[in-house]
Amino acid sequence: MDSNDDIRAACIDVLDRFMEALNRYDAAGMDATMHFPHLRLADGKFTVYEAPGCNPMDLFDRLRKEDDWKYSRWGRRELVQYHGDKVHVALSYTRYREDDSVIGVYDSLYIITRVGGRWGIQARSSFGP
Repeated sequence: MDSNDDIRAACIDVLDRFMEALNRYDAAGMDATMHFPHLRLADGKFTVYEAPGCNPMDLFDRLRKEDDWKYSRWGRRELVQYHGDKVHVALSYTRYREDDSVIGVYDSLYIITRVGGRWGIQARSSFGP
């Protein structure tokens, strides 16, 4: 049985790799941190990414164009519930412009699951666009 520290470390690793890929604008890298189907609820819309390659990168194009988005960083990451192969992570992230000014801070809930021995992000619900 995994210790709480092992589960936390695995989840933080997945989140770190996801953010690194996001900031590289690397859809394949983001896909590598997810399980599919992957669910996302944000900006009043529920989206299902059925398989790798379905991550709509147009969101990042829009953020770059409208907000001058350059990168994002995690704020808090708190494992609020976990049991076996599923973890609920309450977190926040901040979006930044090229000049390092803040676009916004957004709270989210991520569900991270272990499937086939691999931890990955299964679902996300965000108050950000």
